[in-house]
Amino acid sequence: MIGGDMDDAPKSDKPSMAWMVTFADLVSLMLTFFVLLFSMSSVKMDEWDAMIDTLTQTLNPGKLTTVAAATAKFNIGTIFRRQATNLDYLSGVLEGGVANEPLLSSSRIMLLDDRLVIALPGDLLFPPGQAVMPDEARSALFTLGSLLRNVGNQIGVNGHSDPSPPAPEKGFQSNWELSLARASAVANALRSSGYTDDIIAYGYADSRYAQLPDLPPEERTKLGRRVDIVIFPTVGGD
Repeated sequence: MIGGDMDDAPKSDKPSMAWMVTFADLVSLMLTFFVLLFSMSSVKMDEWDAMIDTLTQTLNPGKLTTVAAATAKFNIGTIFRRQATNLDYLSGVLEGGVANEPLLSSSRIMLLDDRLVIALPGDLLFPPGQAVMPDEARSALFTLGSLLRNVGNQIGVNGHSDPSPPAPEKGFQSNWELSLARASAVANALRSSGYTDDIIAYGYADSRYAQLPDLPPEERTKLGRRVDIVIFPTVGGD
């Protein structure tokens, strides 16, 4: 009825959203207050970015943050440091490995305090006065290199000679050149067999001939023309 009670009029069930206006004003004032405080201090970009990210997630939690992909190829978790092989153990492995190789069976394996030395007879590896190995010698060094390819130790090759000067027609003017060329040839053969680290090659000529043991002259001269493979207790590249 027209003259009825106003309480009988239908009421709306939809809640009022007027409180959102007050809440938005309050958040804006708080943000302004924090920006004011932050501007009065020294600006640190990492702290600024952290605060912006926190406020962004708080006010708009549904927004996805894009993170740049890492560009480094390695990190601490993926770096693996190789270890050097124990020289005592390696000495036994090499002695057993070269025993079945006719060309290397006459080699001398000497375990010293700070290194392992494999003395290869130069007369079996190279023709007289030359530094080019025949196929048989290359095959023997490939066998030796297969034992060293998985070793992480630093390796060096030292070439030696006897006091007799080389024949100039062979292409070398001095024993220094000949001993270095032979050391380089052995080092290259080891690299070809799979050893991937750098190999240090030296030519000593006959500078250490006087240090050889007291042997019969012919045997001492043959030992003087040796090529030493020196294995250090440290990791290659250190």
